[in-house]
Amino acid sequence: MEDTSVKGRSDRLYQTILMAILIVLALCAILPFILLLSSSITEETTLLSSGYSFLPKKISFYAYEYLFKTNAAKVFRSYGITFLVTILGTSISLLVGPMLAWPLSRRDYKRGKLFTFLVFFTMLFNGGIVPSYIMWSQYFHIKNTIWALIFPTLLMNGFFIILYKNNFASNIHPALIEAAKIDGAGEWYIYFKVVLPLSLPILATIGLMVGLGYWNDWTNGLYYISNTNMYSLQQFLKSIIDNIQTLASMANSSADVALAASNMPGSSIRMAMAVIGVIPVMILYPFFQKAFIAGIALGGVKE
Repeated sequence: MEDTSVKGRSDRLYQTILMAILIVLALCAILPFILLLSSSITEETTLLSSGYSFLPKKISFYAYEYLFKTNAAKVFRSYGITFLVTILGTSISLLVGPMLAWPLSRRDYKRGKLFTFLVFFTMLFNGGIVPSYIMWSQYFHIKNTIWALIFPTLLMNGFFIILYKNNFASNIHPALIEAAKIDGAGEWYIYFKVVLPLSLPILATIGLMVGLGYWNDWTNGLYYISNTNMYSLQQFLKSIIDNIQTLASMANSSADVALAASNMPGSSIRMAMAVIGVIPVMILYPFFQKAFIAGIALGGVKE
């Protein structure tokens, strides 16, 4: 007969070790955010002299004052553009991506393998930056428009199409489609009323990934946006960093420039801008966490 007391102690020891490991991993994820926030409210001279620390040695909100007093209108405008691009781009991506992946997952689609290969090919090779720039700017004429922040590189991703395809093939049984057809349902009805409702976890998972991609993207703005009124948040923050670096490089040219450069919160403003950029994501992520985990779990199931 097995000793239940020994088994109980073994289970408690296992749970204690597992909890300790999880706490360490959680701290590894949380501590960088604490350091980021602490550095953003630390005085610039203290950062330069003492370095970064988890507790600010001398608190100063000058970096946030510089952003929201000197550039408040630009900050809020860039926030609005980024929210619009993220919502619009994610919505369009969730609309057109599954529509491409669904026929590729169907066994009765004769050209499915050909188009799957073409999608997979784009994951391995691309035309490069120069041909892409020429195509989008000279043929599609999206330069300095909101579509320049939506279409290039992010709207259709081959990796996500493959994820959709595999999810549809694994979780949408052909018998469901046959039953719907017997009941008189057409392809569009089947897609919107049968396929998509059964695919909400993978839609939420990929939607979160696409949304983060749009929120953090600055390369599209760098290539296709020259109008400062069209800057997204990430591009606007990058322009501030570039301005600070330019002033710092010109500090020896004149006394006025040197004075302006000395008053610029170089290191702390980088941290403050990172905080501004990450806060909306941290607020919204808990609402998507359940569906995100469910989508990952579904993607890991093998028959």
